[in-house]
Amino acid sequence: MTSVATPRPSPRDPARYRSALWLLTKRDLRVRYSTSALGYLWSILDPLVMAGIYWFVFTVVFDRGGRVGEDPYIVFLIAGLLPWMWFTGTVSDSTRAFLKDAKLVRSTSIPRSIWVNRLVLSKGIEFIASIPVLALFAIFSGAHVTWYAFLFPLGIVLQGALIMALGFIIAPAVVFFRDLERATKLILRFLFYASPIIYGLSDLPPAFQPYAAFNPLAGIMGIYRSAFFPEQLDWLAVGGSVLVTAILLVIGIVVFRRCERSVLKEL
Repeated sequence: MTSVATPRPSPRDPARYRSALWLLTKRDLRVRYSTSALGYLWSILDPLVMAGIYWFVFTVVFDRGGRVGEDPYIVFLIAGLLPWMWFTGTVSDSTRAFLKDAKLVRSTSIPRSIWVNRLVLSKGIEFIASIPVLALFAIFSGAHVTWYAFLFPLGIVLQGALIMALGFIIAPAVVFFRDLERATKLILRFLFYASPIIYGLSDLPPAFQPYAAFNPLAGIMGIYRSAFFPEQLDWLAVGGSVLVTAILLVIGIVVFRRCERSVLKEL
């Protein structure tokens, strides 16, 4: 009696691909919170604690003498830290996207890109679920919502594409160069301070702003913050984010496809 092989979900079969992606994403979220009493709250506690620390340092200790960011500064901080947690969490987890589930990656026939995309999606869901927290802080601190809030989906799509591109590069590279996992953590730490997370793009010296605008995170942060601070939206930075993200996405897809077979042999 011959067995019938299960058709392999692929990007050319969107329904099966989405089904497998959603199944793995739900598994990630379930495992992450199944043994946690606070569950969803853990996804927002970290950025809130960080926001509280930086708010205290810049508003109480240093009294924001350099006028970093905008008022209310707590909203300015949270609008940058929440998407940053999505970015750094996914990029960090991408370093073990294949290594953590090596047996499943080798034994299953699902497209290997799903092992990266599930991280982007699960962390993205956490980010979207944290947006009401940002809204609450905006309400209680008196921040005014502008029509630029409708650009939020653009920021989410652009950031998702950027993270996916980096994941496609990092995930297979770590399989061959294990030291890249630690290097990625160091780079993320540097990138936190090199990106407009706790400050705005306009807070930089004018000579640096055109160069900083090509940091893809600069335009993305500006999109999110423009919902409350319209002056933070810099279309040059947004254009730079789109351009750099598109280039990284092309590079990521090429690298991923060329390394896929070698990754399976190495695992």
